[in-house]
Amino acid sequence: MQAGFRVGTWVGAVGLLAALLGGTVKAGSDCPAPGAWSTPAGEPLDAAELYADLATREVVLLGERHDRMDHHRWQLGTLSALHGQRPDMVIGLEMLPRSRQPVLDAWVAGELDPEAFLEKSGWYEHWGFDPELYWPILHFARIHDVPLLALNLEREYIQRLGHEGWDTVDADTRDGVSAPAAASQGYRDYLEAVLERHPAGMGPDSERFIATQLAWDRMMAGGIAARIKAGGDTPPLVVAIIGSGHLEYGYGVPHQLADLGVTEAAVLLPREPGGCADSDPALADAVFGVPHDERFERSSLMLGVHLESDDAPGIRILRVQEGSVGEAAGLEAGDRVLRAGEQTIRAAGDLQRVVQATPPGMWLPLQIEREGERLERVARFPRED
Repeated sequence: MQAGFRVGTWVGAVGLLAALLGGTVKAGSDCPAPGAWSTPAGEPLDAAELYADLATREVVLLGERHDRMDHHRWQLGTLSALHGQRPDMVIGLEMLPRSRQPVLDAWVAGELDPEAFLEKSGWYEHWGFDPELYWPILHFARIHDVPLLALNLEREYIQRLGHEGWDTVDADTRDGVSAPAAASQGYRDYLEAVLERHPAGMGPDSERFIATQLAWDRMMAGGIAARIKAGGDTPPLVVAIIGSGHLEYGYGVPHQLADLGVTEAAVLLPREPGGCADSDPALADAVFGVPHDERFERSSLMLGVHLESDDAPGIRILRVQEGSVGEAAGLEAGDRVLRAGEQTIRAAGDLQRVVQATPPGMWLPLQIEREGERLERVARFPRED
């Protein structure tokens, strides 16, 4: 499991879910060769035949580990191939909530520049991973006039659905999406194993964690199903970009899609050398060998703090990861980060942008407030080998 937004600024339980479920890996030797497709069991697949089959589906679900540039490059290539088969394609995005759909429409229409898109979409508040990872896909949609579909819901609503029940969020806010189908025992075991591997990020108890995950899965499945239904007799091919943890073994979004009557869904996953899952054929419909190369990846520096937004100045630290840069800087739970470098911090996204812009090996001065007293701390980021 990969921990976290790449700068380690998580916001509550739903941020934890994004971090933990962006993709899972297990050691194994059945990886397809770089650039090749195979079944999860390692049987080679013909690319032309695979794409011809995918073109007949209702939905194609493309997994990812959110912070891996190579995964997004693979997604772009797959989107291009599928667009050649199905020019009526729609690209669904886990990254943004439905309330930002007008911003996605304006982006595809060419009405926004990148800076305006990031601001109006609330990218850093709603997602937080480096937008450089996603620009190629966003530009592909714009160039080819492919509609983008916001699949998610604001994190506060997802958390309310999971913690307090489905009726705590009105039907209009959740676009009429119905309550999720119950998790299978396999999915429950899968999610509980996630929590066991990440006790420091446990947050809610396991039942709330599972309920929140189901809410997240259901909202994305509901958005996909509604777009297919809106197509009437000629529905588009919806290709959704979603963290692999929501897709593996058909547990998450595929299970909810089936409950909503969408049964022709295919799951495709990227696999890096040395990072394959075991040969369980239920893992996915197909896997692709991604040529992992650190030279082309974004920086993986993390501050290692879990954040909480409120109405007070700055941003409050909920927890500090053991062994993190934040712990070494002397940050503690309950501290409020007021400034980072020259930047006044008003939201989690402000801190995230500053950390993303800090080169490896550099120091970042922080101003914090602790029990009413203002203190200076320095975050020292290690050099990357």
